Amino acid sequence: MIPLSPSDQLFLWLEKRQQPMHVGGLQLFSFPEGAPDDYVTRLAQQLRRHQQVSSPFNRRLDSRLGQPVWVQDPHPDLEYHVRFEALPAPGQTRELQEFISAEHARPINRERPLWECHLIEGLGERRFALYVKVHHALMDGVSAMAMFRSMLTTDGGQRNMPPIWDLPAHGCGERTHSHESLWHSISHLLNVSGTQLGTLPSVARELLNTISSARKTPEYTALFRAPETMFNRKISGSRCFAARSFDLSRIRNIGQAFGTTVNDVVLAMCAGALRTYLMNRDALPEQSLVAMVPVSLRHGGSSEGNQVGVLVASLGTHLSDPAGRLIHVHQDIARGKERYRKMSPEAIINYTALMLAPAAFHLLTGLAPAWQTFNVVISNVPGPVSSCYWNGAQLQSMYPVSIAMDYLGLNMTLTSYHNQIEFGLIGCSRLLPDLQSLLHYLEDSLTALEQTL
Repeated sequence: MIPLSPSDQLFLWLEKRQQPMHVGGLQLFSFPEGAPDDYVTRLAQQLRRHQQVSSPFNRRLDSRLGQPVWVQDPHPDLEYHVRFEALPAPGQTRELQEFISAEHARPINRERPLWECHLIEGLGERRFALYVKVHHALMDGVSAMAMFRSMLTTDGGQRNMPPIWDLPAHGCGERTHSHESLWHSISHLLNVSGTQLGTLPSVARELLNTISSARKTPEYTALFRAPETMFNRKISGSRCFAARSFDLSRIRNIGQAFGTTVNDVVLAMCAGALRTYLMNRDALPEQSLVAMVPVSLRHGGSSEGNQVGVLVASLGTHLSDPAGRLIHVHQDIARGKERYRKMSPEAIINYTALMLAPAAFHLLTGLAPAWQTFNVVISNVPGPVSSCYWNGAQLQSMYPVSIAMDYLGLNMTLTSYHNQIEFGLIGCSRLLPDLQSLLHYLEDSLTALEQTL
């Protein structure tokens, strides 16, 4: 029996029928060379032989004295958790994304371990897909990425590899806090330790400095009050998923030309796409949109500790010039990083929690619409740097599938894989009609940046 942490309990408490709190991943593979046409059927038979279920996939929710706990399920029903599916004809990207949209909108059954794995055939060009969804209370995005990576190999000749639920435990899948989130920061504030309490004076000074800057510089107001947009309202239970890969070298070339990071260019791409999407619907606010962005604060050769913070960054959507938006984003991110460099890790956690507390209150209650601290979450989770395989099948793309919430109806998560940047967009289809068009606008935004070189 393992008690749930406060942050993990928060994900259960936040969940509603129209607001499932699971994260997912979609992996696209090509058939191994020389594989028969029924390769996926044979793979499904091989997977069904893996009846061993390792932690955390053998954990089921229970209650002790009114508090949620994890207990071990001795006999998980793999017929339920592992599903072999086929796309309808013609089995192209559209059908796959429609399938993911429908599946990701469906909550996971809390009477069972909180995960599902879907092996999907019927894709054209001798491809198949693997879609896994896991409740955020059980595993966060970085933990899920670490487990996906441990399932893969760089050896294309390796066979008889175990599926994700039968990997050796060795701590795989346990929640990691190297990737801060809004809710993790807030829960740390609620559970502040003695060490953290000692940082409150420095946190207060930083907040006063930020507030003072906000009064003098209009650009800083975005840190505290984002404009209302069409996707910052209550969501429905319907979802739309859209995914696309981009050549990493294109993004790196722009970053090198402007002296910015890859993440800065990605944010500028998102800014340009959102600007076009909202302009085409006559819904672009005069004030710049604001994103919540987890960023690495590691510098030099340091490799110790959790050096990740959450920044609230202005996207510069009020600017028509693509190069100007990129510089605007770069400077805003740089200011936030510089602020964090003056603080200890404990102070960063507290400062983030205090800064985002108004956003948390609004997201939880909806009672303070003026406290729309940010409009969208844009998160970048590092992935494998080399080409990977699973049972001889080459991994072509891997797309994250995240969470849409009330007042945050759009989530733009991306990951790196080999020489690609993989975008996975999830949104409420009622608030964001034709979400797929954002993929085209991302390409247009990237092309516009290249044309400035």
